[in-house]
Amino acid sequence: MATLRAPLFVPRRRLLCGVTAALIGAALPMTARAAPPVDLVLVLAVDASGSVSQQRFELQKQGYAAAFRDPRVLNAIRSGATQSIAVTMFQWTGPRLHIQVVPWMLIKDEASANAVAAAIEASPRQLFGGGTSISGAIDYARLLLAQAPYEPARRVIDVSGDGSNNSGRPVTLARDEAVRAGVAINGLPILTVEPDLDGYYRDFVIGGPGAFMVPATSYETFAEAIIKKLVNEIAANDPGVLRR
Repeated sequence: MATLRAPLFVPRRRLLCGVTAALIGAALPMTARAAPPVDLVLVLAVDASGSVSQQRFELQKQGYAAAFRDPRVLNAIRSGATQSIAVTMFQWTGPRLHIQVVPWMLIKDEASANAVAAAIEASPRQLFGGGTSISGAIDYARLLLAQAPYEPARRVIDVSGDGSNNSGRPVTLARDEAVRAGVAINGLPILTVEPDLDGYYRDFVIGGPGAFMVPATSYETFAEAIIKKLVNEIAANDPGVLRR
C-alpha cells in the first residue's frame, strides 16, 4: 500500500524572494552589459557637395573600400591593445545636410574588415549639393561618436573634402569644441579644386592630440592617401608601427 505524504509547503515569503531573484538574474545580462572596448572609434566624413562630381564621389568611395581591404590597414588594427576598432561613415554637404550611410561596425579581423569595405561599396550617394560646411560635418560627427556602442581608447573624426568651409558657423568653433571634448580631427584635403586646401586644413580644420592631415593631389591619388591616413590614425597608440 502506497504511503501518503503531506503536501510540500513553501512559505509565501521564500517563494516570492526566489521568483524575484530569478527575475533579477535574468535581467542583469541585459542591463549591466558593458560596452566592448576598442582601440579607436573613427567617424569617416565624406564630401558630397556640389563640387564633387559623381565620378569623383565614386573615386572617394572606392578608395575607402580598397583601404579597408589593404593588409597594411589590418596590420595597424592588430597592433592595438584590443586589436579592434569601430568605424562609421556619413556623407556631408551643408550645415544640416548629413546622412549616415554605414552604421557603426566593428573591425577585428579580415572578415570584418571586408564587411566594412562591402558596406561602403554598397552605400549609394544620397547628397548632391547644399554648400560646404566642414563645421556642420564636425558637429554631426560628434553626435555619431556619442552614439557609438563601444568603449574607445581614442575618438577621431576623419574629414575628407575638396573645399574650404563656406556655410554654417566658423569651422574653428566646431573644431575647438570637439578638441575640448577629447576628440581628435584629422584631414584629407583633396587639392583638385583648391590647390592650397592643405594649408587651410592645417590652420583651421585639424586639431587635438596627434592631429595630422594627408593631402591628396587629385581624386585619382585619393586611394593611396587614405591608406596612409588610416594606418597613421589606427596605429597612433603604437609609435613603432608609425615608424615602420
